[in-house]
Amino acid sequence: MPTTPRPSWLGDSDAAWRRHLRRLRRPAWLAPFRTAPASAFWGFDRGTPVDRYYIERFVAAHRADIRGHVLEMHDTGYTDRFGAGVTRRDVLDIDPRNERATIIADLTTADTVAADTFDCFVLTQTLQFIFDVPAALAQVHRILRPGGVALVTVPAVSRLAPGYGLERDYWRFTPASCAALFAAVFGSSAAAVHGNGNVRTATAFLAGLAQEELPRSALEAQDDFFPVIVTVRAVKAAR
Repeated sequence: MPTTPRPSWLGDSDAAWRRHLRRLRRPAWLAPFRTAPASAFWGFDRGTPVDRYYIERFVAAHRADIRGHVLEMHDTGYTDRFGAGVTRRDVLDIDPRNERATIIADLTTADTVAADTFDCFVLTQTLQFIFDVPAALAQVHRILRPGGVALVTVPAVSRLAPGYGLERDYWRFTPASCAALFAAVFGSSAAAVHGNGNVRTATAFLAGLAQEELPRSALEAQDDFFPVIVTVRAVKAAR
C-alpha cells in the first residue's frame, strides 16, 4: 500500500496513482536537464502523451467526417470515440497477429482492397513507419470513395519508437512536406495541413513528460516553427 496520502482528485484509480507517484519521483522541471527521458514510452507511464492532445483535438474537430464505412489503422479506438453515423468499421494492419484487424495488408501495396470503398480513413501516427510514403498515399486515395476523407496525423518531433524504431522508424514530417506529398495525390487544394505545438510542448514531449504536467495555456499555444504534430484533412474529389 502507498504510504503517501492519495490526493482526492485522483479518485480510486490505482493506475492514475502509480502515474502520479512516477511523476513525483522524476519531477517535470528536471526533465530538460537530464540525458535520459523522464519516460521511455512517450509519457504513457506518467499520464497522457503530449502529442495525443493535438491528435485527439484534431480528430474530435472532424468527428463529422468519421461516418459511413470507416477504416482505421491497428484498432477502432478513434472511430469508436469520435465517429458520428458510422455504419461499418474496418481495421487495417500489416501484422497478421493483430486480432482486431479485419484487413491484413501493406498500405503501400494494398491492391486487394477494393477501390472507392471507404467514406473515411483515420490514419494517425503511421506514415513515419512506411518508407514509401507516396505509394501509401496513392493507396489511401484509391480506396476512399469519391468525397471520402482521410484524417491523418504524423510526427514532426518525437523520439524513435522503442523496440523497433532503429530499424523501421523512417520519417519526421513538416507542414511543407505534407502539403507537397498530399497535393501530389489528392490535388493542390484538397488537403488542409496544419502544424500543432510550440517549443515548450516539443521539449516536454521529447523529455517524456505527460500532458497532465503542462498547463492548458502551454498546450494551446501555437508556434508554427515548432510543431509537435502535423495534421492533414484530405478529401478525394467527387466524380
